[in-house]
Amino acid sequence: MRIAFVGKGGSGKTTLSALFSRHLARSGAPVLAIDGDINQHLAQALGHEGDTLDAPPLGAHLRDVKEFLRGTNPRIPSADAMIKTTPPGRGSRLLTLLGDDELHARHVRRVGDVPVMVTGEFDESDLGVACYHSKLGAVELYLGHLVDGPGEYVVVDMTAGADAFASGLFTRFDMTFLVAEPTRKGVSVYRQYRDHAREFGIRIAVIGNKVTCEDDLLFLKEEVGDDLLTHLVHSSWVRAAEQGREQGELESHNVHALNVLREAVDAHPKDWPTTHGHAVEFHLRNARAWADDRTGHDLAAQVDPEFVPGPAGAAGPTDPADPADPA
Repeated sequence: MRIAFVGKGGSGKTTLSALFSRHLARSGAPVLAIDGDINQHLAQALGHEGDTLDAPPLGAHLRDVKEFLRGTNPRIPSADAMIKTTPPGRGSRLLTLLGDDELHARHVRRVGDVPVMVTGEFDESDLGVACYHSKLGAVELYLGHLVDGPGEYVVVDMTAGADAFASGLFTRFDMTFLVAEPTRKGVSVYRQYRDHAREFGIRIAVIGNKVTCEDDLLFLKEEVGDDLLTHLVHSSWVRAAEQGREQGELESHNVHALNVLREAVDAHPKDWPTTHGHAVEFHLRNARAWADDRTGHDLAAQVDPEFVPGPAGAAGPTDPADPADPA
């Protein structure tokens, strides 16, 4: 299951992404944490010491990612003809979570109990030239070619605000958790997400964060209504960890909240046809809007009408001569 953490800058989404990833890993569940925020702080939130993680960032190796994922798909003649929304088809290389393949071996490192993959920061060559979505395209392609099974989790710390809606990446998740502080600014991003998510049937739930009193909780309930799933109280454990001091255990209420998040994720099985349908829809939108002209190809032809990804096709490149089992 793919889980996104979103919210206003400073809401605590990176902290919650790290807490949830660690919570899953310590339960023994297979989990991969991906830092998809322009401010690359997830590894530090997980306990990494140092400014950057010793792992090649996905965003800096986008062409290599494309070349690897296209496999033997005859609908994709080259990596240059592949864009961030290109969906998999027969012949594409489908991935299993943390599988024995060169992409995971190259880009994943462990921070404590948690395997981590990073998108990468802006560098000088990007300034004034590229937007961060060009780097997030590698994450979008990775998720588009990933066949994750029941009880497996990919946790993505996303960019702040409603910026994720600038690409089709927001449709790649099985659950989106919006982290909101009990303030008017804290719930403003929720309204933007709610309206866009409903349009595409995206599951969204709000997590109240930094709740200090009953009035805070009442405010969130009034502003968010039934979308409020649970809340976390102000945590001295988190503050100590952020200062490099770990002491004792996370507060029992906050542990309970993390359990509620997992139960919400597990409550709905993955719908592969719907997930793939969203991928195809946004690919065709991008093809018409800019990508056909940019690449010089008819990118609608990359859509394999007889293919739906699923566990049956995740062993490697699928045979382009045989329709995949849409399990």
